[in-house]
Amino acid sequence: MKHLTQPARVVTPPDDGWLARRVARLLKRLPPAAGAPVSIARAPRLRDGHAAVHAGSFLRQRRMLFACTCAEFPRVFVHEWFHFVWLRAGNPLRREFEELVAAERRAGARGELGWSAEWRKRALTRSDARRRSRRWREYCCESFCDTAAWIYSGARGHAEFTLARRFRTRRREWFAQKIAHRPLSI
Repeated sequence: MKHLTQPARVVTPPDDGWLARRVARLLKRLPPAAGAPVSIARAPRLRDGHAAVHAGSFLRQRRMLFACTCAEFPRVFVHEWFHFVWLRAGNPLRREFEELVAAERRAGARGELGWSAEWRKRALTRSDARRRSRRWREYCCESFCDTAAWIYSGARGHAEFTLARRFRTRRREWFAQKIAHRPLSI
């Protein structure tokens, strides 16, 4: 990752103090990041092309929208934040994470650290990882973001944390080596 100079900022609506305070607390838990500001706001009844969703990141527009509960907000915010990290992580780091989850797959790992990765994992075919299909790469991105949310959101437990402990430990170690102690570009 290239040298970072401008600390990342999150811009919240001026009339939403709760959101501003919550984001400020969450950013203190995360590795330092730099880049242009990211705007966030609440958006009731948020949907993707298929169904209701908790949040959405618009990476080119540098904004995030949230429709989750207050209790889910830390986990969802960290997940969305790490979409910006994934985008700018560079191919070598993304490929290392892909290899980590590919090794899990070869070992027969079931479960994930969030539903967005879980349903994509379930949809993979045997050849997706080998061919690095779009479906595989989207799964890896979601798995990366769900893993970050598991590590940094402060959630002690969640029904969506279904990945076995030994694989969780490996992911935590990978994040500690590759993500935790270096400035991130968003």
